[in-house]
Amino acid sequence: MKIFYHDSNIVVCEKPAGMLSESGGMPEALSGQLGGEYFCVHRLDRAVGGLMVYAGNAKAAAELSKLFQSGGVTKEYLAVVPDRLEQPNGEMTDLLFHDKMKNHSYVVKRMRAGVKQSRLAYEKLCSTDGFALVRVKLFTGRPHQIRCQFASRKMPLLGDVRYGSTVKDTDIALYSYHLSFIDPYTKKKTEYFSYPTGELWKRFENALENVIFCS
Repeated sequence: MKIFYHDSNIVVCEKPAGMLSESGGMPEALSGQLGGEYFCVHRLDRAVGGLMVYAGNAKAAAELSKLFQSGGVTKEYLAVVPDRLEQPNGEMTDLLFHDKMKNHSYVVKRMRAGVKQSRLAYEKLCSTDGFALVRVKLFTGRPHQIRCQFASRKMPLLGDVRYGSTVKDTDIALYSYHLSFIDPYTKKKTEYFSYPTGELWKRFENALENVIFCS
């Protein structure tokens, strides 16, 4: 897998789609590639690929977990959805309930136990063949948040059959392409971009190059 940064405290890498973020997946894969032990401090859906941060020791795991929980990490994604956006950019705010037994999130109308407010911003970058490439910035990190919020507006992510996509022969069109945070050790702002590849993204290749290198 691609390693973007590695020291004794922090690893920034690309998680392949289909691999678990947590124990049984990425930590062991990193150990096999780099040696040592690694700790998961945030999550990415198994079916989704892209940039992730891992801690190289327990103390760093505590520091990085606090950073994520306090909103100190900027997380942006690329997604492909049906081209039905009423506005080229905007925000989505919903109340989401995640059913752990079904591993499925739902938009609900009122606050109750287990329900959390979820907010994201989106920007339409281009469209082709009835689909739109969008950039998504998360303000909250709920399970399946992007997938659920777009699906609730009749725009399931391409290939996301669980949330209503009728396209079944492709991976889920969601990729964690940008991470930015203040390194808790060097106190410097660090920023990483990753370029999604594969058949799924080829139709948007020119737009992706502009997103990655001009952001």
